[in-house]
Amino acid sequence: MRRQFFFAVAIGVAGLLGATSAKAEVKYYWDVVQQKFVGYEMGDLARYQVGTRASPVKRELIDYDGPYKPKTIVISTSERRLYYIFEEGKAYKYGVGVGREGFTWAGVDRISRKAEWPSWSPPQVMIEREKKRGRILPAYMEGGINNPLGARALYIGSRIYRIHGSNEPWTIGQAVSSGCIRMTNEDVIHLYDQVAIGTRVVVLR
Repeated sequence: MRRQFFFAVAIGVAGLLGATSAKAEVKYYWDVVQQKFVGYEMGDLARYQVGTRASPVKRELIDYDGPYKPKTIVISTSERRLYYIFEEGKAYKYGVGVGREGFTWAGVDRISRKAEWPSWSPPQVMIEREKKRGRILPAYMEGGINNPLGARALYIGSRIYRIHGSNEPWTIGQAVSSGCIRMTNEDVIHLYDQVAIGTRVVVLR
């Protein structure tokens, strides 16, 4: 009976350890919006706190009768919206953050690269500009929750600009960036999963 008892305890402990090891690592970060520490599973960053970090501008599936063909991303900086025409007559409409005054741009290009949880190397001109404002930027930052490029990045040609996620979802719908098009992580993941390298990008003022 005693041997059976110890065998059962051993099995129980092994099962408990197995269950514990199967769980993703959890790290806690201060969320400035919620004003509290929030836990994030490191095993699947793409799904972290989507419900509490959703865009203030709701994503929409819309009928599209504009001039652009399917498989085209159209960004209206004045409207602060991004449209992805995925098939004839249909598009997704997303809220985006755009370049602030003096940092807006327009043009036609293509997606040249895609990256999940991208690292960030600020351009030298940005480093110098922010230094004058008293803000010291790192020369390099690993991808992750605190990275300003967020969960995904779509690089636009050879430009320094990109469509990317954000760790500041409350800025969506505003003109706040240095020229990049920012989305919430939830929305940029949705877009990222649909578009391919070579997708046409049209940026309108």
